[in-house]
Amino acid sequence: MPADYARALWESFLGQSPDWYKWLVLFFLSVNPVLLAASPQVASWAVLLEFIATLMMALRCYPLQPGGLIAIQAVVLGLVTPAEVQRQIETGLPVILLLVFMVAAIYFLREMLVYAFTKLLVRVQSGSLLAFLFVVTGAILSAFLDALTVLAVIITVAAGFYAVYHRVASGKHQHEDVHDASADGDIGELHKSDLDGFRAQLRSLLMHGAVGTTIGGVCTLVGEPQNLLIGKEAGWEFIRFAAEMAPVTIPAVIAGLATCVVVERFAWFGYGSPAPPAVRQVLLDFERRESTRMTPRHKQVIVVQAIVALLLVIALAFHVAEIGVIGLGIIVLATAFTGVVDESRLGKAFEAALPFTALLVVFFAIVGMIHQQELFEPLLEWVLRLDPVDQPIALYGASGLLSIVSDNVFVATIYITQVKEALTTGAISQEQYEAMAVAINTGTNIPSIATPNGQAAFLFLLTSAIAPLIRLSYFRMVWMALPYFITMTAAAALGVLYLL
Repeated sequence: MPADYARALWESFLGQSPDWYKWLVLFFLSVNPVLLAASPQVASWAVLLEFIATLMMALRCYPLQPGGLIAIQAVVLGLVTPAEVQRQIETGLPVILLLVFMVAAIYFLREMLVYAFTKLLVRVQSGSLLAFLFVVTGAILSAFLDALTVLAVIITVAAGFYAVYHRVASGKHQHEDVHDASADGDIGELHKSDLDGFRAQLRSLLMHGAVGTTIGGVCTLVGEPQNLLIGKEAGWEFIRFAAEMAPVTIPAVIAGLATCVVVERFAWFGYGSPAPPAVRQVLLDFERRESTRMTPRHKQVIVVQAIVALLLVIALAFHVAEIGVIGLGIIVLATAFTGVVDESRLGKAFEAALPFTALLVVFFAIVGMIHQQELFEPLLEWVLRLDPVDQPIALYGASGLLSIVSDNVFVATIYITQVKEALTTGAISQEQYEAMAVAINTGTNIPSIATPNGQAAFLFLLTSAIAPLIRLSYFRMVWMALPYFITMTAAAALGVLYLL
């Protein structure tokens, strides 16, 4: 019987994660006390690398549990005090409020957003133009809304249309409620090639949309969670943030849009696949049927959400309050005038953001350890010994490299904290600090698209239900992101070089 209990405990530990991953986490937890005996610095570096490893292997297990165990152990071992963790959480409170309330607010604008993307998908016949519009639309929306939520809307639209065509290709009737879009057993030979072509187009559009969220997300205070953190530390409001970032973001945006045109024109890196004519006809017929069924109630909801979205943009532009508080106001307006007043319906809006919010708090524990153990002091001292004109590009490279394998919010939190301390102690001037803040924000936003690890939106796409349906694997995402990574990283680097 004890053996049965042990087996049950082992199966429960980290759930469905592979056994080798469970053993790896246990190895991390067992080796840290031994390393502490050698040196707190050595143990702290080990904890940091272990935490990054959990982020890199997020597909095996969501990082909250293994990363949280490592962070708890760091507190128990005295590598970081609870007071320091609390201080880091208080510093990052605006980001937490952004994730909790702003992401939920966009959830209550989803009908309007889905309607807009649906019209875009079925009305534009040119595949290249459609891809370009997906990038531009994703960029514009992400400049004012949360990038993860924008991508979630695009995924919802793509998954809905995939299910519509898959049902037709399977010979199922439209009125049938239950349909497994992952089962291809009933797909006839006539539809297989069309389905493969549709998958290729959806892969292309989703990757363009994901990159679009990066293009727009780097430009404004609310585009990505780390932007808000950096903006708060620098004392920049919405318009000031966009102006400070413009010398770097404008070249990066131009490079990103040009890359979209080139890869679509020459069908490179898995892009340039238009929807087969048979698929377009099925989707167009479906969209027309849905339009005829739209009730006055549905139209009223879309109009209200469009007005609320306009108010959101105005509130952000004039920074009438903290971003999270604005998000809470949007929730009140959008739900009050669309009839969403049940607690159960309100609760669904918070489901997407809260796991990542919890993970972010774990980030802050690790950041507190780095600060308390002064792990990055040698790197910062090396940067500060450089000529002032070389300091921004050095931080851009360092933050970009680490963001490729880790989470960009985590990296930005570390670097902006260290640079702010350098300003406080007089090691750098205000002008240098602002240039380095721009470099950190750019480095944690743009190079991080190289892998799904770097950005929450990319990881969300990879782990979404539609990814296996359209055959979007980890390595295919890396391959399709490569041209954008090369061109945008290089363009942003040129902008960083001329900051000082």
